Amino acid sequence: MSIKPPFTELEIRKAASGFYEGHSLEIALLSKGIMVALVIWALVWPANANGVLGSLNWTLLESFNSFYIIIVGLFIFFLLVVALLPGTGSRVMGLPGEKPEFSNFSWFSMMFGAGLGVGLMVFATAEPLGLWGSNPVVLSGDVAPNTEEALQSGYRYTFLHYGFHAWAIYVVTGLSLAYYAYTRDMPLTIRSALTPLFGKLMNGILGHIVDVLGVVATILGVSVTIGFGVSQFIDGMYAITGMEWMMDMSGDAPAPATVGLIAGLVVIMGLSIISAVSGVGRGVKYLSNLNLVLSIILLMTFVIFGSFLFAMTTYAAAFVDYILNFISLSFGAFGPQSATEFAAALPADAAPYADALRGGATNAWGSFDGFKGALEGEAAALSDDVLMAAYAAGEPGRQFGWQAGWTTFYWAWWIAFSPFVGLFLARISKGRSVREFIIGCVFAPALVCFAWMTVLGGTAIDLELTGGAEGAIIGASNTAKLFVTLGEMISGGFLTGITIMCVILIMTFLVTSADSGILVMNTIMSGGDQEVGNKHKIIWGLILTAVIGTLLMAAGDNNPLDALRNAMIIGALPFTMVMGLMCVSLTKALYRDSKRDKLSAAE
Repeated sequence: MSIKPPFTELEIRKAASGFYEGHSLEIALLSKGIMVALVIWALVWPANANGVLGSLNWTLLESFNSFYIIIVGLFIFFLLVVALLPGTGSRVMGLPGEKPEFSNFSWFSMMFGAGLGVGLMVFATAEPLGLWGSNPVVLSGDVAPNTEEALQSGYRYTFLHYGFHAWAIYVVTGLSLAYYAYTRDMPLTIRSALTPLFGKLMNGILGHIVDVLGVVATILGVSVTIGFGVSQFIDGMYAITGMEWMMDMSGDAPAPATVGLIAGLVVIMGLSIISAVSGVGRGVKYLSNLNLVLSIILLMTFVIFGSFLFAMTTYAAAFVDYILNFISLSFGAFGPQSATEFAAALPADAAPYADALRGGATNAWGSFDGFKGALEGEAAALSDDVLMAAYAAGEPGRQFGWQAGWTTFYWAWWIAFSPFVGLFLARISKGRSVREFIIGCVFAPALVCFAWMTVLGGTAIDLELTGGAEGAIIGASNTAKLFVTLGEMISGGFLTGITIMCVILIMTFLVTSADSGILVMNTIMSGGDQEVGNKHKIIWGLILTAVIGTLLMAAGDNNPLDALRNAMIIGALPFTMVMGLMCVSLTKALYRDSKRDKLSAAE
């Protein structure tokens, strides 16, 4: 019995001449139209754009929070099965005998820099410290925040957000694209991944929509990354120069102001466009190698001068705890708690004051003391026992709010980033086996992330636990926590030198992320052609700059990254559904290719 050959006749119509020569006119114009409309909206009606994006984001989270959590859990288990099965894991993404294009060092450094570099610089200290003070175990009242007892659960969720699940999101997209590109000689573009399910329909409007969703998700995912990175870049510049014009000095701690963020954005994106024009073989490769070397220097600074023994003890205990809770972390989803559900859970004495109690009791970022202190009137006169029962009644709402604000935000961020990182991983992984790709791009970088988070974050926590920092690190903004930790750990000229090196590292990570994103967007536009004109790289670099800049201005100084975050979560949802179809499609392709190989061997 023969099996019909796979569909490989993917035809992406391209302009034969003119400005868009070699590009799909439909994908380019639709993608640019969406982004230009977003820029104009945020520029002309900033308050409206910020408010609508925030409202729509929360509405989507209420409906799709569980969907985000469960589908990401399925991604990691899907990849585990594919890697472990002999027939699928051993398949080479390329021609028989083909060797990898890049060395293991360059492959890993490019993967690491593009996939998570900026996120690690920003959140290496901010993430463990934030989750040490607030995580689901703390919200349930089992442990007190910012205590030694809260350390285990804090790192459990730190490892969740930066571990196997996060990299699995990238690899689902990357593996799908690489498999079809290098085993079936198909274009390195998003629609290729769905051809086993939809066949020739991918040649028409459905294929255009899939590619446009990938471009939009890429722009918004890269935008959030650059937004956080530029914020930390400005924090570092302030730490070096003390220039207050870049900062908002009105809060408890200095934070980057919109004017500083825009100035930093212009510098970073200018360098990114220059790097993108130089091409992946030079600009991205050399910057990625530099990133990895500087990262090792920073890590060794913390190893030598930080709390290394505390960090390694934490690493071992946290990793075991992470693995033991892996299933519940993968699929433990929460839904919103309605006013009716909250009222039904209240003790009788508190029932008449349900409306007054609900806001504080379901606030994931508050505490019992804050909940009690904010009450007014008759509700404030309720006994402590009744108030504690009322606060306990709101736990499902707190758990949902925390999960939506932390885990789901991260999953949406990685998903929005996955067309970019996935296509980039595919671009640099020709000639590697499926198993090598999954292990190299899921497990190896995750273990490095864990080390990074425990060495840098563990030092910050140890400084707070032992009283050396006296709350200075906790009180700093997320993007400033790294520099405040360094200031508590070292001093003098060495501190100045390391701070300057960190600013350079942030800058090179940002440039790597941005120029890789520009290259990936143009690859999708050109139907998988990796050699595109410099004019298109420059235009997409300018569009990316405009999107980030206008959304920063729309949000204002109080929460300048909010509009970017909200737009990204909204834009990630459609592509999440595309990724679910990718898994089904790849399962079909691997199964049928295995059957074809067996039939060929039997003949």
